[in-house]
Amino acid sequence: MSRLALVVAQFNRSVTEPMEAAAHDVAEEAEAEIVEIVEVPGVYDAPLAADRLARRGSVDAVAVIGAVVTGDTDHDQVIAQSTADALTEVSLDHDTPVTLGVTGPGMSGAEARERTDVGARAVESALSLLGELPEPGDES
Repeated sequence: MSRLALVVAQFNRSVTEPMEAAAHDVAEEAEAEIVEIVEVPGVYDAPLAADRLARRGSVDAVAVIGAVVTGDTDHDQVIAQSTADALTEVSLDHDTPVTLGVTGPGMSGAEARERTDVGARAVESALSLLGELPEPGDES
């Protein structure tokens, strides 16, 4: 059974709450276990939590869930890009799938609420990676 951790951003909770519910549904359908959930203030805070979770032997993959909505500045672009880059580093540094279930940038709150399936897709991606990646050290 795959053991997953979720990192869930609290900012834009009207979006991330249904995203988290969708993630749980997919995990249950796949008979995967969500062994830990870490709530963080916002998407930008997710890489540190993902890093700590990826270090644990009790976690096979980490799915990050959040929503970055547009505002009056390019702040959403900076937050989304910085977060995606940092999460990629966590995944590579720890040889652990860390998936990006984050909507945005460049979307309104209403558009983000229409895309709550992204939480489910983050879990699906984590499980797919776990099934497809060769074991570390497997030279075949």
